[in-house]
Amino acid sequence: MEPLDNNRDLPLLRASQTTKYYGARIGCKDVSFEVYPGEVLAIVGESGSGKSTLLNCLSTRLAPTTGTVEYRGRDGVMRNLYEMSEAERRTLMRTDWGYVHQHPSDGLRMSVSAGANVGERLMAVGNRHYANIRSTATDWLERVEIDCDRIDDQPRAFSGGMRQRLQIARNLVTAPRLVFMDEPTGGLDVSVQARLLDLLRSLVADLGLAVIIVTHDLAVARLLSHRTLVMRHGNVIEHGLTDQVLDDPQQSYTQLLVSSILQP
Repeated sequence: MEPLDNNRDLPLLRASQTTKYYGARIGCKDVSFEVYPGEVLAIVGESGSGKSTLLNCLSTRLAPTTGTVEYRGRDGVMRNLYEMSEAERRTLMRTDWGYVHQHPSDGLRMSVSAGANVGERLMAVGNRHYANIRSTATDWLERVEIDCDRIDDQPRAFSGGMRQRLQIARNLVTAPRLVFMDEPTGGLDVSVQARLLDLLRSLVADLGLAVIIVTHDLAVARLLSHRTLVMRHGNVIEHGLTDQVLDDPQQSYTQLLVSSILQP
């Protein structure tokens, strides 16, 4: 299944002067950008840079203090997410959106089977035929490189990499148009990270997804993203095409980030 979008030249999501304060402390400040269908945007920076706060504001998990976040629905209308009802936002999260957590246990139901984790999202969008749900779940487990004979196993019996792949299957089974990813390779061994990144890159390309990915790993940004946004102390300090930002960084902070991964 591919996300249907007949207006690929129009932005899918737009942040305008999005700002979040925690008392007097800045979470993120005056962030503005657009994301288009099929585009992958990486938000990078060190711990405490504000990238996770921004992701939470974009995905309606955290209301901004000021500014707006708008989303273009399948009807073609761009709407302020924070003027929608809570029920409308929950519907978006079940249908048009996916959210891949850094810790798979935050995005999975650990006490039900792998097949039920995938099937639950199908049921949330109206599927009721058990055989069809199980067949689709089996297809997606194979697609994310989980043996189909593990369909009745609980995620607690899976490795960290398998749990993350299951979480990806759970999110993508309903063909969302936009997926938020929060450090999806964090905490995994290097070899597992490489395998997961290859899988993500192929799935994003095959499905034509728009993705906003938060990462502290510039190698992840380079491999997956079209554009990169660099944050420091809650502010965007550099933003452009990923190759341009990483190969010819203009800001001293970005230069420091890039040089740190080049050092032996």
